[in-house]
Amino acid sequence: MAFSRSSSVSFCTFLLFAVFINPAISSRISSFVKLPVAVDEFLLSSTASYCESWRLSVETNNAGPWKVVPSKCVRSIRTYYNQGQFDKDYIIVANYALAYAKTVKIGGDGKDAWVFDIDETLLSNLEYYAAHGYGSEPYNSKAFNEWVLKGTAPGFDASFKLFKGLKKLGFTIILLTGRDEGQRAITEKNLQDAGYSGWEYLLLRGEEDQGKAAAKYKSEQRSRMVKKGYKLHGNTGDQWSDLQGFALADRSFKVPNPMYYIG
Repeated sequence: MAFSRSSSVSFCTFLLFAVFINPAISSRISSFVKLPVAVDEFLLSSTASYCESWRLSVETNNAGPWKVVPSKCVRSIRTYYNQGQFDKDYIIVANYALAYAKTVKIGGDGKDAWVFDIDETLLSNLEYYAAHGYGSEPYNSKAFNEWVLKGTAPGFDASFKLFKGLKKLGFTIILLTGRDEGQRAITEKNLQDAGYSGWEYLLLRGEEDQGKAAAKYKSEQRSRMVKKGYKLHGNTGDQWSDLQGFALADRSFKVPNPMYYIG
């Protein structure tokens, strides 16, 4: 049976009237009719998604050299650190590193070595960066050096576990940092206060190393260790420049750090 145009209009009018006066019908329809998302909620979701993708690009070195955290991602980075995801990520890295270390046959001559960076690898400068926009402000060497000289940077639970585990396995620990030689005493004290001890070398920038790119400086320092007869089985650092270059370790383990980039 065919409906006339007037019948169709009348039926639609009846349906709309029924929806408005009958809560049961209205409820059923609203359960599958999706209203537009509020603009602010959409922007928040879009920004959060972008910042997660940005952080992945940074960690995988796909972003290349970058200067500061995008201002719209400060909230995301703050959440990443303060709500525990960074700690979980670091624990996973440390667990993989320790699992690999257990497969290495230690020669017993003291020449089986593991290299550690210090800042954001053994010691956390989060308190400093939290006060400076979580990496969204340009690097200020004077302010950061003043922070270093306080000697109050805490250690990471994950790095402390890895550090102790490697020592127990018989690895010689080499600390290789971009800090200056003039900061040796405060760096040693800070490390000891944070619970670290028993490293064989603490390598810092001397006068001849000033101005060198981090990858070049650290490569040269590793090369000197190799010439001394050390076998570099592992290397842990928060920057790609800690891990790249020459005289590389057999395995490198990148610690998350979306707050700053050092080339």
